[in-house]
Amino acid sequence: MTMKKLAHWMLLPMAALFYLTACNNATAPQQAETGKDSTDVTKSWKLGVQMWTFHYFPFVTGIAKADSAGIKYIEAYPGQPLGGDMKDTFGIRMSAESKAKIKTLLQSKGIQIVAMGVITPSSLGEWKQYFDLAREFGLSYITAEPSKDQWGQVDSLAGVYGIRVAIHDHPKPNMYWSPDSVLAATVGHPNLGSCADVGHWSRNGLDPVECLKKLSGHVFGVHLKDIKEFNKVDAEDTVVGKGVNHFADIFQELKRQGFSGMFSIEQESNWYNNVGDVIQTRKFFDQQVAGLK
Repeated sequence: MTMKKLAHWMLLPMAALFYLTACNNATAPQQAETGKDSTDVTKSWKLGVQMWTFHYFPFVTGIAKADSAGIKYIEAYPGQPLGGDMKDTFGIRMSAESKAKIKTLLQSKGIQIVAMGVITPSSLGEWKQYFDLAREFGLSYITAEPSKDQWGQVDSLAGVYGIRVAIHDHPKPNMYWSPDSVLAATVGHPNLGSCADVGHWSRNGLDPVECLKKLSGHVFGVHLKDIKEFNKVDAEDTVVGKGVNHFADIFQELKRQGFSGMFSIEQESNWYNNVGDVIQTRKFFDQQVAGLK
């Protein structure tokens, strides 16, 4: 064998080794990223409070209560008196001065409004006003119950504003009591989805996990709520984790779906002294999420 041929055969193993090493290095980051995506979805979850929880108090007092409970995200509800030295209510008719004061208050507490609702505008003009307000405060979505004839227009507006609409499910006889009706609204309307009120589903005699499965990929937000009695439309609220809902299964299903939105605590009992209940819910939520597989 000539020296030239010998050198050629000696280089082949080295080239193969280099090729294998390069391939391994190229695929390693992709594998790591895939693992990250599959395990870290809950890190994007936000725990907030629906301000209806504090609706017997002005907005400024509700913010103080949320802050004392360690909650940094809220879902505002239109119609709540602002309080303090402000005479108007939260909503589309707030004065520019009140809006500025609310923004300053939220910034001082490190609290963010992520959503607002539940709204039922009667006209396209009113919808636009709510979208304008949502954009001004940097909201991610609006919780609403639009009429069927509004689906197309609301979806279009949501696309223009970049703010989605999460359809809420009140108990029977509300038109959205079943996930089937919410799902119908999403067909051909990518900006319409679900605000999954798991407490109301149980009031309607529906399994929240099965409802979530039906709405997989369409859940924009969740109302975190528990009740004392299944399949009773006027069942009494209780602290989340102490009622009929199986939250380990609910959270596991939302993780499986890759849900990345906000859970709004909505405590509709013990109205005047429910900060402790909100704190219990926060601790329960943290414990449950930490234990997810």
